[in-house]
Amino acid sequence: MTAITAPLALYGNWSYPTTIWFGAGRIRELVTACQTLNLSAPLLVTDPWLATQPMLTEVLADLSAGGMRSTLFSDIQPNPTGGNIDAGVAVFQANANDGVIGFGGGSAIDAAKTIALMSGQTRSIWDFEDIGDRWKQADPEKIVPTIAIPTTAGTGSEVGRSSVILQTSTQTKRIIFHPRMMPEMVILDASLTTGLPLHLTAATGMDALTHCFEAYCAPGYHPMADGIALEGLRLIKHHLPVVITEGDNLESRAHMLIAASMGATAFQKGLGAVHALSHAIGALYNTHHGLTNAIFLPYVMIANRPAIESTMDRLARWLGLDIPGFDGVLAWVLSVREHCQIPHTASALGLSPEIEYAQLTKIINMAMADPTATSNPLPLTHKCLKEIVLKAIHGEISK
Repeated sequence: MTAITAPLALYGNWSYPTTIWFGAGRIRELVTACQTLNLSAPLLVTDPWLATQPMLTEVLADLSAGGMRSTLFSDIQPNPTGGNIDAGVAVFQANANDGVIGFGGGSAIDAAKTIALMSGQTRSIWDFEDIGDRWKQADPEKIVPTIAIPTTAGTGSEVGRSSVILQTSTQTKRIIFHPRMMPEMVILDASLTTGLPLHLTAATGMDALTHCFEAYCAPGYHPMADGIALEGLRLIKHHLPVVITEGDNLESRAHMLIAASMGATAFQKGLGAVHALSHAIGALYNTHHGLTNAIFLPYVMIANRPAIESTMDRLARWLGLDIPGFDGVLAWVLSVREHCQIPHTASALGLSPEIEYAQLTKIINMAMADPTATSNPLPLTHKCLKEIVLKAIHGEISK
């Protein structure tokens, strides 16, 4: 790979919440990362498209030159399934791998973390759904280390202790959790994101924005998460428009990459109705998670207005918006969506204005049951969610 330089201020190592090596060109240190974790035969998990790209070929060549006996696994869907995880575990075991490298967007990294969890377990993956203390059923000694290398600035999965996996038998997205699913090491290299197509740059950037926004609005006292979310939103305000118009702007790409990690760090405080609906609709319609979040965000904001209006005053001031308070923040979100060419209505996701009552009810029931629903600023009801979905389908923005 060609050496890439970046401003000194955008280069560094830290451990928060896990060990992060940040800076353009640091993908060249992947062998060192493997050696640090005593890995010699990692399973590299990526998506089918990235598996065909030159950057992946170069990564595999670097691993080989560094004495690593790596194996490639790319049989994962955009919304990874339990079957994808089973297939990855089978490849891991057949090749006697000793760790996992997640390389790609949130789907690849979620799959990588879950394969690392399941590589030596005897129980079903669904036994480790994030309910109560189910995670304690896993044998921690059978969880292998993970290195996460995001190529999109969106989900922040690289700093998370869970993965979202689709259970196809029920058409439901399940959150699989274990504290040791947190990657041991993360390489944040903005040069890996510069070739991302415009529509994915936009959707993943809006995903990061939604993570920061819902975390900031989630009820409860968590000033550390609030501070991280606020700064993440400030970075996104300044740099998401830049990467949309200047896709090769390495400085703004770097800021977006760290903002994505900040969003996922902050949402340990909670998320809300945007994610509850996005998980349900993503499972039923196989939609892109970031795009789904982006479409539903303003409709959920309006529904939550009574509970978040006072906190929007501070956010508007922090972002330096011309219009104060909730109205200013909503106008900003709508303008960012427009700049990112995000569709305004949920019809772009396949939700028809003539949606059948049974299907609408199914979406709402799934959203109500989603773990993220419990941390919405206002207690969610079936009526409230129905109104949000119908307004999103018809594009009705009413304050």
